[in-house]
Amino acid sequence: MMIELLLGVCLVGAVAIFLLPDRYSARLSFGISLLPIIGSLYMYATFDGVGNALLEGSTLAFETKVNWLSIGPYELFYHVGLDGVSMPLIVLTTILTTLAILSAWTPIDERQSQFYGLMLLMEASLIGVFAALDFFVWFVFWEAVLIPMYFLIGVWGGPRRKYAAIKFFVYTNVASLVMFVGFFLLVFGLGDSIQTLGLPAIAQALSAPGAVESIAGMPPNTVKAVAFFLMFAGFAVKVPVVPVHTWLPDAHVEAPTPVSVILAGVLLKMGTYALLRFNFTFLPEIAQQYALILVAFAVVSVIYGALLALAQQDLKRIVAYSSVSSMGYVILGLVAFTLYGLGGATFQMISHGLISGLLFLGVGVIYNTTHTRMVGDMSGLADRMPVTAGAIVAGSFAYMGLPLMSGFVAEFLVFSGSFSADFAYAPLLTAIAMFGIVIVAGYYLFAMQRTLFGQFSVSTDYEITRASAHDVVPLVVLIVLIIALGSVPEIVFDMIEGAIRPMTELTATQQADTGSEMLGLGVSFLGGVLL
Repeated sequence: MMIELLLGVCLVGAVAIFLLPDRYSARLSFGISLLPIIGSLYMYATFDGVGNALLEGSTLAFETKVNWLSIGPYELFYHVGLDGVSMPLIVLTTILTTLAILSAWTPIDERQSQFYGLMLLMEASLIGVFAALDFFVWFVFWEAVLIPMYFLIGVWGGPRRKYAAIKFFVYTNVASLVMFVGFFLLVFGLGDSIQTLGLPAIAQALSAPGAVESIAGMPPNTVKAVAFFLMFAGFAVKVPVVPVHTWLPDAHVEAPTPVSVILAGVLLKMGTYALLRFNFTFLPEIAQQYALILVAFAVVSVIYGALLALAQQDLKRIVAYSSVSSMGYVILGLVAFTLYGLGGATFQMISHGLISGLLFLGVGVIYNTTHTRMVGDMSGLADRMPVTAGAIVAGSFAYMGLPLMSGFVAEFLVFSGSFSADFAYAPLLTAIAMFGIVIVAGYYLFAMQRTLFGQFSVSTDYEITRASAHDVVPLVVLIVLIIALGSVPEIVFDMIEGAIRPMTELTATQQADTGSEMLGLGVSFLGGVLL
């Protein structure tokens, strides 16, 4: 019942905050948001799941399965449970939500009850997305996320907030429809062999030879391929993958800082999580058959997203486009379909959530003080805002893959897994993707040098003072977590590996025997050499 407890606290808390006067909502919502953190950390510490949630032989942690209703021939269940992929994402969600609420105390000064209530409502929806194991339940949570995010951008956003909110809603809603069609094409292809929309049942039915039947004259392999790419297209919008990424910069720029933290830190992970659960677990043979096409999307997203970031002058746009580049590494790791590729992709989801959250919070603190985000409008801020400047420097170097920070571990794993993958030209394509790190260094070093160092200058007339404690604490917490995951990655990777390993077929005994117990030693050694 722990998952239900998390959902209940968030939902009841959201209703309570909606009904409270504004003057009480900020601190009470922060206090309520601490409860899911405590609950998720307890769940993490007592986690006893084994295997992958969708595959045979698994034991789910905190599982609940209750018969719900019937739709035609299909039985629907309220079915939730966690494995080593979903558990860290739920912890990430609870932590970032609390830090985002704390950071909202400065910029959100009107309609506070509605704002904090929507934040808690969104937290409940995100937890549901990562925990649900029946498609109908999962889809309800998946769509429910759009509602609070639309209002959070459209009501509390910048001058073009309505345009950004509508664009976000249209893109993601159309994408959901495309994904929905692909999923049910696959379900209908299974015919009478499946009588439920449970994700584990569908995944296990698809693993049987000849499980998919012809539909409308399409042979079974074509049905699977069409379903795969329809689902991929739907989820790619949420990631986002080039060329369906254009909603993201507008949403980030117009959204208030706390919303950008959740958008980049958790919402984008919905897309990559769904790709891992649906595309790469349901249809791994299709993913391998069309690996070169998928890798092309990944590499283009890495390089093109980094180049777009390099051309920006708005600090928020720089971080937004860098997210497109970073999510390209997740796609690369997924397509590699090796232990370190899939594990690195999942680790990158966690790492990017922390790093992007740190940078958006840092940019938000600067904007709250200077009322500008343009690189050319300010310089020398490190002298007046040393903690904030230090946080932005730390986040930037984490994005660049500085050893002993989580970004280094994630990229090391993804590149290791991708370099040894079975698809054609794997080493060459991996090397091209690695060049994205060079571009990342270019735009972050440029932004840091222009805004944080040199002679102090600000184009606005506002007094520049040090940030308040409630702005600094989230920065410090995220830096600690980034360094912790970079120094001792086993605290997360061990759990991830347990869920990823059943998906992989290792081709060499040495690779099969090489587990996460060697990861910390290798990362520490390589980090020491590079430092």
